[in-house]
Amino acid sequence: MCADIINLKSARKAKARSEKERQAEQNRITFGRTKQEKSLTKALNEKASKQLDQGKLEKNDEAD
Repeated sequence: MCADIINLKSARKAKARSEKERQAEQNRITFGRTKQEKSLTKALNEKASKQLDQGKLEKNDEAD
């Protein structure tokens, strides 16, 4: 029933190290893209936005 004894300082450092690695992985995904990939993503987002706007219904505010 003895619990393992751990050094809290090293445990905190290990946790911080893994958190930094997770953040670095996210940054590699976000910022590590070529110019062509960025322009393709931008074009796809604009196309989707235009298609969404085309489906909107507009209200006719006729003030008599």
